[in-house]
Amino acid sequence: MKRRSLAFAALAALTGAAPLTSSAQDKPPIRILVGFPPGGSADIVARLLADKLRVTLGQSVIVDNKPGAAGRVVLGDLKRAAPDGQTFVLAPSGALVVLPWLFNNLGYDPAKDFTPVARVVTFDFAVTAGPAAPQGDIKAILVWMKANPGKANYATPGAGTVPHFTGVLLSQAAGVEMTQVAYKGGAPAVNDLLGGQVPIMIDTPLETIEHHRAGKLRIVAVTGEARTKSLPDVPTLKESGIPIAADAFFGLYGPPGLPTDVTARISRAVADALKQPDVSDKIFSLGLTPAYGNGDELAATQAAHLKRWEAPVKASGFKAE
Repeated sequence: MKRRSLAFAALAALTGAAPLTSSAQDKPPIRILVGFPPGGSADIVARLLADKLRVTLGQSVIVDNKPGAAGRVVLGDLKRAAPDGQTFVLAPSGALVVLPWLFNNLGYDPAKDFTPVARVVTFDFAVTAGPAAPQGDIKAILVWMKANPGKANYATPGAGTVPHFTGVLLSQAAGVEMTQVAYKGGAPAVNDLLGGQVPIMIDTPLETIEHHRAGKLRIVAVTGEARTKSLPDVPTLKESGIPIAADAFFGLYGPPGLPTDVTARISRAVADALKQPDVSDKIFSLGLTPAYGNGDELAATQAAHLKRWEAPVKASGFKAE
């Protein structure tokens, strides 16, 4: 028994995590549900949080990937979960502020069916050009698209996502009829961008930032109000003369009826995690920005984004099947 305890401690030291006490091991694990496959930005952020919450809370914290329906599957699970502090979802804003305008029966009310715990990160989107696009900045690419309507396509990680409607805004502002090519996630979209099947892509910077740094792709614009820290040399769309901006966030949510003390405890632990340099540095390297806010601030951010996306989504005429 002693040898097993020493071996466990050694393994924990190698992985950078403190071993759990016997009382902590007796507690049921906290699950952070992620509605997307491993390796994406939501998954990476969830795992960063899980590593820190495990130590802060003295309790096992696991990330449970359950991809499906742009995050609706895990939010449905969360709506039905017991308010015992064991189940949470790290949700991208699109599932809470865009999908409500697309579905007549979404299956959940984003304002009533969850307990906002903490805003975790905010991020802009990257407009990335591949080898099928002409050289030059975003305005040059848009001029080329206008002259070549059959090639005026943009890849996104899925129909009905925030990148989809960011492309709608870009198309309207530039006066160019652009056609979305929707993929099942960012990875297959990047593959086709690299292969020249589509000229540009709109998604989180994470998907293309390393290819940009390696010179294989070009991030020609970001969609925020200001330049992204991880891409200081890339202009915003507004700087490029295109008067639009779009951003998004990840929030941590609990089930309905989560007790106030549990909500506050988890929220404080998230705040502590985001203050740690290894976490914040990693988040910045992904093209995201640590942006802690408590439950009330998350709810306010969600409400503002919900209002913001109503007009663009309705104007697009797109409805989910």
